[in-house]
Amino acid sequence: MHLVNKIWFYMAKSDSEVLSDVIVEGMQENKAEDITVLDLRHIPGAVTDFFVICSGDSNTHVEGITNAVKRHVRKELKERPWNEEGKNNAIWVLLDYVDVVVHIFYKEAREFYDIEDLWADAKRKDIPNLS
Repeated sequence: MHLVNKIWFYMAKSDSEVLSDVIVEGMQENKAEDITVLDLRHIPGAVTDFFVICSGDSNTHVEGITNAVKRHVRKELKERPWNEEGKNNAIWVLLDYVDVVVHIFYKEAREFYDIEDLWADAKRKDIPNLS
């Protein structure tokens, strides 16, 4: 995207929307699968504005996606996660950027925990896989 267009695109969105978009870009850099963005802003008592969820095919893939997201967000927005959980086993990695929480799952773990169903009242946006 041309720099001027990119700046204009980001100016029209809230900070948490921009962050979630940049996180999705980082996931796509490492070929994350089944990317879903849940907008929780209209849900009373929600702990964050967005959940960004994706899957990886292996523990190594989950770790690679995690590193790609952190690197891309740091490069584009100069932000680092406030907290990080689950990196040791790479089955379910959580990156907490406060207004956006990132869930990077090993495929089978995602099916088991089914976060999308737990937050079924959230506005959902499925991002097509880049193939």
